[in-house]
Amino acid sequence: MSLTPIQWGLIALFAPLVSAILIGLYAPLRRAGRPAAVVSILGASLSLVAALALFADQLGHEGAVVVELVRWLPGAGESVVDVGLRLDGVSLSMLLVVTVVATCVQVFSLGYMADEPPPDFGRYFGYHSLFIFAMNLLVVAPNMLQLFAGWELVGLTSYLLIGYYWRKPSAARAAVKAFWVTKLGDVGLLIGIIILYAYTGSFSFGWEVTLAGAAPLVTGLLFLGVMGKSAQFPLHVWLPDAMEGPTPVSALLHAATMVAAGVFLLVRAEPLFVQAPATQELMAYVGAFTALFAAVIAVVQTDIKKVLAYSTCSQLGYMVCALGAGSAAAGFFHLTTHAAFKALLFLAAGSVIHAVHTNDIREMGGLARRMKLTTTVFVIGALALAGVPGLSGFFSKDLVLEAVLERGLWLPLAALLVGVFLTAFYMGRVICIAFLGEPSERAEHAREGGASMGLPLVVLAALALGAGWFGSDLATLWGAEIHFHLSPIGIAATALGLAGIGLSYLVYQTRQVPASAFSALEPIARVARSGFVDRLWLSGYENFLLRLSATVAWIDRYLVDGMVNLAGYLTIHAGRRLRKLQTGNVQHYVYAVIAGAIVLVTWGLWR
Repeated sequence: MSLTPIQWGLIALFAPLVSAILIGLYAPLRRAGRPAAVVSILGASLSLVAALALFADQLGHEGAVVVELVRWLPGAGESVVDVGLRLDGVSLSMLLVVTVVATCVQVFSLGYMADEPPPDFGRYFGYHSLFIFAMNLLVVAPNMLQLFAGWELVGLTSYLLIGYYWRKPSAARAAVKAFWVTKLGDVGLLIGIIILYAYTGSFSFGWEVTLAGAAPLVTGLLFLGVMGKSAQFPLHVWLPDAMEGPTPVSALLHAATMVAAGVFLLVRAEPLFVQAPATQELMAYVGAFTALFAAVIAVVQTDIKKVLAYSTCSQLGYMVCALGAGSAAAGFFHLTTHAAFKALLFLAAGSVIHAVHTNDIREMGGLARRMKLTTTVFVIGALALAGVPGLSGFFSKDLVLEAVLERGLWLPLAALLVGVFLTAFYMGRVICIAFLGEPSERAEHAREGGASMGLPLVVLAALALGAGWFGSDLATLWGAEIHFHLSPIGIAATALGLAGIGLSYLVYQTRQVPASAFSALEPIARVARSGFVDRLWLSGYENFLLRLSATVAWIDRYLVDGMVNLAGYLTIHAGRRLRKLQTGNVQHYVYAVIAGAIVLVTWGLWR
């Protein structure tokens, strides 16, 4: 008996939650380790199967399936918000991205995390399952309030996963940093949702009301939330530090799911943003600056995960810039292709780290001779990221550039083009240093990680190779049109990408171009290495927030508490004085009553 879309939707949503509950509440399962992993992978796999079934069903239909599961916050004969499912082209495409990447990451984790103690192993997969549920809840949400609930649960589970190695101080600090920086953006998002409800009277998607003068305020607040979750400058500072978590966590949270939630929100709220051209232009400039800024920093990193982390910041900038240019289809398509090749790159980096036990690319070298599969898939992912023709990144990157060009945003376009060159250069640099050249001592003992780590790499490599060819078909599900053609901007971007790869080869492999040739750029490199944005945040924290907190504490302690304490003191002091009237002598009380009566009678006669 075939299942209905609603039934498939419920399976996709709740299968990971059931796994998380079983692992979390049944201690023997969690402490056993590997059985907990099996339960978690089973939940993720069921969610993936349901997502595939829903996606296949959606290919032959148009429109959205929206179902109400629970009526929440009832009032005036109707509920303020319904908890349910919205199954349309956008949500199902995103659901497929989440479940494919999550399942691949979980299978990969079987090998990568195999040396962990069983209780920690079980805890890791329990966190994974809860994260997948949170992300799915966000994706299928039919309204902004349910989306926000999933959004916050994603933040909580990312905190748990980033801080998985909680005994390590740097990991604990990174988890807290990620939590609070994203919460700064979330405050804006929540305020924006409340104001939006005040104007529309509904939390549901598909707004038809005109926001008029409130559009810049509402969309600006929503974009603040996106800046935090999708790591846009200057709220990007949490993402590189989040690499303290296990490498599969980086692939799950920071390549395809959590950080993509902000872009997904922009796509969902597109009807609102078209009413605020100023906000869209701001998005374009912020996205373009983030793309260029993060690419510059990636060039000088020696930690392979940090290179990919800043690359993620940069590519998210491309997506945000495309949406700012008014092309939700281009931004969302780049999200889907980026999910495949960036998850591939992170997992391939994890395979390398698992083999050589270091993140430093300078201590790798010559890995191509020992790890042929990992080298092959990493190169595929790097070329897709660089936008080499035929691979998935080539198609989506060109759509982004064309959208920005059509909008006439010349400065963002220039920044994105420079970012294309730098992206190709820093990925070529990693390949030349870590995989080619003279073998390092660590590389001599490197080995592939086994089938559980190799199979996900092959699946993601296939997607990185072929996903771009289906852009037109995907766009029809989103109610948009995508046309691929050879354009001057595409040719220029391809030339820049190939030039970046070629220059990295000449500098780091053949050494025909000495590093000293770039000495004029050393000041920029020093600034990029310095982490000055983090220091600015720290300075603001110490010089503003702490001082403000000290001022508020003084006011609370000496003014607020002082007034309360003064009232208490006066009451006690007055009580002590009045207590002296209580002599215990009945005659005194009689005299007092008579005196009081005389006063009252006199006052009455006087009136």
